[in-house]
Amino acid sequence: MTTQAQSEKDRVVIFDTTLRDGEQSPGATMTHEEKLEVAELLDSMGVDVIEAGFPIASEGDFAAVQEIAKRTKNAVVCGLSRAGFKDIDRCAEAIRPAKRGRIHTFISTSPVHMKWKLQMEPEKVYELVIAQVTRARNYTDDVEWSCEDGTRTEHDFLCRCVEAAINAGATTINIPDTVGYTVPEEYAAIFKMVRQRVPNSDKARFSVHCHDDLGMAVANSLAGVHAGARQIECTVNGIGERAGNASLEEVVMAMRVRNDVLPYWTGIDATTLTRASKLVSAVTSFPVQYNKAIVGRNAFAHESGIHQDGMLKHTQTYEIMIPESVGVKQTSLVMGKHSGRHAFVHKLEELGYKLAGNQLEDAFARFKALADRKKHVYDEDIEALVDEEIATAQDRIKLVSLSVIAGTRGPQRATMKLDIDGKAGIEECEGNGPVDAVFNCIKALVPHDAVLELYQVHAVTEGTDAQAEVSVRLSESGKSVTAKGADPDTLVASAKAYLGALNKLMIKRQRGKPEDMVVERRLHSTEVG
Repeated sequence: MTTQAQSEKDRVVIFDTTLRDGEQSPGATMTHEEKLEVAELLDSMGVDVIEAGFPIASEGDFAAVQEIAKRTKNAVVCGLSRAGFKDIDRCAEAIRPAKRGRIHTFISTSPVHMKWKLQMEPEKVYELVIAQVTRARNYTDDVEWSCEDGTRTEHDFLCRCVEAAINAGATTINIPDTVGYTVPEEYAAIFKMVRQRVPNSDKARFSVHCHDDLGMAVANSLAGVHAGARQIECTVNGIGERAGNASLEEVVMAMRVRNDVLPYWTGIDATTLTRASKLVSAVTSFPVQYNKAIVGRNAFAHESGIHQDGMLKHTQTYEIMIPESVGVKQTSLVMGKHSGRHAFVHKLEELGYKLAGNQLEDAFARFKALADRKKHVYDEDIEALVDEEIATAQDRIKLVSLSVIAGTRGPQRATMKLDIDGKAGIEECEGNGPVDAVFNCIKALVPHDAVLELYQVHAVTEGTDAQAEVSVRLSESGKSVTAKGADPDTLVASAKAYLGALNKLMIKRQRGKPEDMVVERRLHSTEVG
């Protein structure tokens, strides 16, 4: 939403780190293809810088950064590296195919980090600042330097390091609130102090990177911009380490809606925010809380009679932005078994999805089947259905059929048929309850040592015919994954969620030893198919 009155000095660069810091959220790991899909959307929606990963962390991370560098059309593609030369060299190799590439190199500067994490004296850290930026600058003229735990760094040392980084060639200086410790007034004061005391501060763009441990990541980020920073590092849905990062959609819309007090602008197409939120939620299996600002399910929902009365008279009584501005349609189609394909596609577009080919046909067939079983199909039912379709498209293990005997007379027994790498297997197991019997069938068909850490059920909508949405978290060899499954039958949803998590664990195994790439399975005495 730029106008002629908006000058370049008020433009805020959006640096998205969903694929790097966001993916570091426990359980949020994405596949290679999912990273490419997210990166493509970030590029098309106007993100200025995409931090695509940490190239030295793994072969998978390197490959993803390199492929994103090849494909990205508009954004700067950035890779993260520590101060070590091997990190920087590997990062440079990964971003080399990019039209515009950036190396983002960092080192800790706070007393607690230098003493306990780095185990280095300040002078050694100061020398490394110069060395790491100089090394990175040999590869690209776009170098960002970050002082990790900057908000707990002594001011004199912070200024020395910033000055040295700029002299060595850093064009962006990031002062991160790594542990979400600061408050807006304090964070703004740090930027004002550094920009005033560092003589060459005018030669670099300053950046904010805030974590949400105290719930102030967005407020702190905007305070930093008010104090002169012109880059915000953020993630879609605010995902990230611990309590997460500043939310991209929130900082963008705060500057749009309250441009009177936040007179800055970005190049983000705000109408894509809901679509981006849903995509990231689907590929990470991280649900968006219902009352999440901007993109939550209830962000534009009104149930109170007083609110509804006000909305009917004038929308601005209870809405400070129109739903269409973030990609949400204000009115909803009532979907049911008589709805056709065209209406279904229109509804998907309203909800921020764009499916094509077999994926669309499969989703439509599942919608029709659901509509035959439910009197009312709500938006949330369709979202759950499509999210599952996206998440399970590449699964190696798929549920074919399930029948369960349950009740007071026991024992509870389940009979299950799975498609495992194109081959069918059948198993029948007892359990301490129907869910236990279902999970025992899966373990019998696909032997594994994963531990069930979380099993959670909730209804997608109201009513006795509501779809059940089940979340399952499995842990194996220190790796933890989360997946969701939805179905009007709670036991079927449970099986889908467990299999979804198991499929994610198999992807993680593939990145490990070659022998782990083979799916172990013990099929019924007669293999089918």
